[in-house]
Amino acid sequence: MSALRRGTTSPLPARTPVPGEAVAVTGASVFGEAPAATGASVFGDGPAATDTSARPEAVWRSGGPVRSAGPVVTELRLSAFASHRGANFPIGPVTLFAGPGGSGKSSALRAYEALARLGSGDPLDEVFPDPAGCVPEGAAADAQGRRGFRIGCTTDGPAGPVRLDVAVQVEPILRIVGERLTGGGETLLTTALRDPGRSTVQAAWHTAGAAPVTRAPLPDDRLGTALLPLRVAGRTEGQLQVLAAAEQMVVALRSVFACEPQPPRMRAPVPAGDGRLRRGCDNLAAVLERTRTQCAQRHARLVAATHAGCAGPVTALGVERLADGLLRATVGRGGGHATPVGRLGDGELRYLALALVLLTGPGVLAVDAAGEVPSAMQTLTVLADGLDRDLDGRQLRGLLDLAVSIGTAGHLRLVGTVTESGAVRARETAGVTMVDLKP
Repeated sequence: MSALRRGTTSPLPARTPVPGEAVAVTGASVFGEAPAATGASVFGDGPAATDTSARPEAVWRSGGPVRSAGPVVTELRLSAFASHRGANFPIGPVTLFAGPGGSGKSSALRAYEALARLGSGDPLDEVFPDPAGCVPEGAAADAQGRRGFRIGCTTDGPAGPVRLDVAVQVEPILRIVGERLTGGGETLLTTALRDPGRSTVQAAWHTAGAAPVTRAPLPDDRLGTALLPLRVAGRTEGQLQVLAAAEQMVVALRSVFACEPQPPRMRAPVPAGDGRLRRGCDNLAAVLERTRTQCAQRHARLVAATHAGCAGPVTALGVERLADGLLRATVGRGGGHATPVGRLGDGELRYLALALVLLTGPGVLAVDAAGEVPSAMQTLTVLADGLDRDLDGRQLRGLLDLAVSIGTAGHLRLVGTVTESGAVRARETAGVTMVDLKP
């Protein structure tokens, strides 16, 4: 289901000044603005949540600013999530989280993907199948037995910087109990749980018309921001600002592809399909059959990248149709000799799959991009937990150089995690944002 407003000719209208009163921040205590915030303990607030000494150091190495084609996430906030408290992470065109085991690298990407899925309209229980693992360890329940976590992000685009903060209650019932969308100096949307006996939250969004705000109930298992474009009429300047901010946030979050190549599954022949690469890249052969005929230039670049990252010469990437109709990917070695990809090592297969992801777009990847927005106005973000797994230093450098090169066009971003040894290689690559975490 699309979260964008039907019938709109400009899904991301330009930012406009908003006259009138600001929306009162209902339920602001959910996000812990005040020291005496009611129920703040539900979301793990406390001295550790605002201790800036524990925040990671982000190092930005770039050959110059990169202008994105569409809205992008520029900051990830984990106010209280898993092992993170009061953490703000910058997100650049190529961002890598590094640190020892237990420092929270994977949980940062898990929160990013969760926001992306919420932005796509997925229900809360599907996004967080194990919500208890997201609650900060040691977070005490309040008098009503409530515990939960808080995450958020900032996007940039035509509407300017837009912030989203979400508070999720895990116990006793999984639900979104607070949400806030801000932009242009205004609080554009707030939600708060008013009646625990109902599966709704009370929402208030900016109108700046005859009434300064509009109030209505929204479901407590969906992200309210993703529902706004279907609920706001867009008749006043205030409503237009709300729509611009919500649509920018939704487009930025939906344009995400989480990639986890699974070499054991990539070795087996696969049925011919629709040619959209799945998360585990197990249908690699079906995708190669499509890409080699649709874009000769990109396919040639993929062959060159594979040659740089695999042992022995690589002159072609092909597909064989077996007697049973299944497809098997092959690597051309020259002189008419081809090797089935099943003979490649785990590192070579992961390298091939990740290079393919970086060289394609939403039309080839199984990503729920915003269909109402032209691809030229979207920027795909690839999430790769364990980016350097099974890769040697040469392969990692090759992928990072490829990501930086493609990212300069503004259509692709890469956010991943690397081991400490991989971080050493990554720091040698210009254009990479390194976020160093400590346990």
